[in-house]
Amino acid sequence: MNILCALLLAVLMLTSASAQDTKPAAPAAVTKNVDVAKFEQLLSGTNVVILDVRTSAEYAEGHLTNSVLLDYRSPDFAAQVAKLDKSKQYLVHCAGGGRSARACTKMESLGFTNLVNLEGGYGAWKEAGKPVTK
Repeated sequence: MNILCALLLAVLMLTSASAQDTKPAAPAAVTKNVDVAKFEQLLSGTNVVILDVRTSAEYAEGHLTNSVLLDYRSPDFAAQVAKLDKSKQYLVHCAGGGRSARACTKMESLGFTNLVNLEGGYGAWKEAGKPVTK
């Protein structure tokens, strides 16, 4: 009887270990973080929107050509983002990379699946000597 209990316990332990090994992997991150060179390459793609999440004052001082301003700090940011076309690729940036990373996280939670965050933000873009519009 003790041998039967021991065998049953061993089978249960093995079954439990096997079930734990087959857990699905965590979903991959939706947002890609890229440097200035890669961000610039992506600008020439089709179905792309350059999303600037800085304030209007920051935007007025200079911005990427053809960018769309949507202030991350605005109280209606989520409502404005929800109106955007989820089928497009969004190249997101702010001044230094922090707000845009948070904006991408918010956009992910709203169902956006093709997001690119510029590491270092507008500051890195400008420091690299890339073109800006005033």
